[in-house]
Amino acid sequence: MSSRQHIASLRHREEELAHFGTYAFGQTALQPILDEAARVCADCLGAEFSKICRYQPGENGLLVVAGHGWNADVVGFAISVADESSPQGRAFSTGAPQACANISEVNTYTLPPFYLAHHVLSTVDVIIAAKTGPPFGVLEVDSQTADAFDVHDINFLTGFANILAEAVVAAARAEDLRTTIARMQQLVEEKETLSKELKHRVRNNLHLVYGLLTAEMEGAHDVAAIVAFRSIALRVMGLATVFDHLLGTGMNRIINFGEYVSALCNSLPELYLMDDVKLSCSVEPGSIDLDDATALGIVLTELVNNAYLHAFPTQAGNIAVSLQVIADAAVLTVADDGIGFVEVPTTRHGMRLVRRLVQQLAGTITSHSQSGSVWTIVFPMKPLLAPAIA
Repeated sequence: MSSRQHIASLRHREEELAHFGTYAFGQTALQPILDEAARVCADCLGAEFSKICRYQPGENGLLVVAGHGWNADVVGFAISVADESSPQGRAFSTGAPQACANISEVNTYTLPPFYLAHHVLSTVDVIIAAKTGPPFGVLEVDSQTADAFDVHDINFLTGFANILAEAVVAAARAEDLRTTIARMQQLVEEKETLSKELKHRVRNNLHLVYGLLTAEMEGAHDVAAIVAFRSIALRVMGLATVFDHLLGTGMNRIINFGEYVSALCNSLPELYLMDDVKLSCSVEPGSIDLDDATALGIVLTELVNNAYLHAFPTQAGNIAVSLQVIADAAVLTVADDGIGFVEVPTTRHGMRLVRRLVQQLAGTITSHSQSGSVWTIVFPMKPLLAPAIA
C-alpha cells in the first residue's frame, strides 16, 4: 500500500469511527449498534467477514450475536468455547488482542465449522470490555486472504472496541430505564384498576346505606327519628354522589364541582314529601379537590335541608342553588323565598358543622333574611396538582 493509500485509509477509518460514535450513542437499542459495528469494521479493514461474539456465562461460550458477510446459520447460532481453542476464545481468556495470519496452520485451534465453510484464513480479535464483571465479548474480523491484518488494524479495532464497550453500557442503561418505566407504568395501571374498583365498591355500599335510610324514613317513627334518619341520609347522599362522579377516573382526586352540585340538587327533593317546594340549580363548571368537594357537598345538603324544613311551614315556595366561579374563587349560594329567619346562636349540629367546614376551607359564609333567606359561601379555588404516584 502506498503512503497516499495509507493516508486515505486512515482518514476513512477516522470518519467511520466518528460516524459510528454518533450513531451508537444516539441509539437506545443494543442490536442495531452491534450490527453497525460489524459492518463498519469489515469495511474499514477491507475484509469479507466480521462478527461480534457475546459471552454466555452459563455455558462459558461466545455466541455470535452480530456479523457481516456470514451465511444465515452463523449469526445467532454459532458458538465457541471461551477458552484458547479458538481465536476469539483466546482473546477473551487472555484479554489481549489476537492476530492469526493463517488459521489453517495453527494446530492448537479447534475451530467451529463455519470457518472452513467460509474459507477463512486470517483473523484478528480484540476484547470488548465491561465496566464490571467479565468482558462483554469479542470483536473479530476475518479474511479469506492469509496475513491480511497488521498492527495498524489491531490498533484500530482496539480503539473501536473501546467505543463499542461504552455504547454497550449506554444501551444497557437505556434498556434498564425502559424496563423501569414499563414496570412503573404497570404498577400505575394496577393501582388505577384497584382504585376504580375500590371507588365502585364504596359507591355501591353508600347507595345501599342511603337506600336503607330512606326506606326506614317511611316506617312508623316519630318526627325526631325521621329528622335524624334524613340528616344521616343527606350526608350519605353527598358522599355517594362524590363517588358517582369519581367512577372511572382511577387515582384522580379531581372532581367537576359544577356537575356534582347539579347531581345533588337533582337527588335532594326525593327526601322530602313537599311537592309544592321547587328546587332549582344554576352552576358554572369548575374543578376542585375531592376533599373540598366532599366538605362543600355536606354544606350544601345541610343548607338545603334547613330551607326545606324551616322556610315553608304553611306555604309553597322555591329554593335556588347557584355556583359562580370567579378567577381563583367560587361563590356557592343557597336562597329561598320562604318566611325568612332571625339568626341567633344555635345548638343545632347541622349549622355548627356547616360553619366549621367552611372555616376549614378558608372560606367565608354570610346570611341575610329579607323576603326569604340567602346563604352565601365564598371559598378559594386551589391550584390543582396532578395525582401523586405512591
